[in-house]
Amino acid sequence: MLDGVRKLGRQTIDGVWRLGVAMRFFMLTLLHSGICLRRPQLVIREIFTAGVLSLIIIVISGLFVGMVLGLQGYETLQKYGSESALGSLVALSLVRELGPVLAALLFASRAGSAITAEIGLMKATEQIAAMEMMAVDPIARVVAPRFWGALISMPLLAAMFSAMGIFGGYLVGVVLIGVDEGSFWSQMQAAVDFRQDILNGVFKSGVFGVAVTVIALFEGYAAPPTAEGVSRATTRTVVTSSLAILALDFVLTAFMFRGA
Repeated sequence: MLDGVRKLGRQTIDGVWRLGVAMRFFMLTLLHSGICLRRPQLVIREIFTAGVLSLIIIVISGLFVGMVLGLQGYETLQKYGSESALGSLVALSLVRELGPVLAALLFASRAGSAITAEIGLMKATEQIAAMEMMAVDPIARVVAPRFWGALISMPLLAAMFSAMGIFGGYLVGVVLIGVDEGSFWSQMQAAVDFRQDILNGVFKSGVFGVAVTVIALFEGYAAPPTAEGVSRATTRTVVTSSLAILALDFVLTAFMFRGA
């Protein structure tokens, strides 16, 4: 019994300590972000690596999610004679929830794991140590550009996911099933509010981008310089990021749409 209590206490202390180190790492990243303003090409390169290279999986996934929403939504709305509201159902589901959440989960799996593996490999091959020996701050040169590149990419990817999802819902609902096209778009435009839905969705995707990027960068920077250490850090990035996204989604939704 006492051993179990000691083990639980030790794990709790280690978790709190690791959270504190991660927050300190995040603050250092923000403080050393000035190089990104002086050398924007570093951020642009990371936008390509984290954002553009993730675009294919985002677009394809968004299209199929929208098609499934259109099919399932039509089957449900048909029971109540509200097929014309299919556009509202698809758009609100994607813009408010599915777009930011699923795009962030895909981003964590694709770009987050790549960031952790890349930085972990740099540490394992002593590239980080070499930078420090040459008086180059690795936080400013390696971490900060990746942070801002991923942070800029995340809302754009979420917007692309939602747009392709709405197009997928249109293909199934209007083209395949035969819902009136005018009703589909007009109901959508009437139901979706710019501030309450679109801006809140963009804000959520930005918060998810910060969480995923900080977790990926910290896990890579703190990974043991071995193949097994980098592998475990990459796994922790995906798992921790996914749990953080779902938890933050609940908290943000509770505050944003409480009065809706």
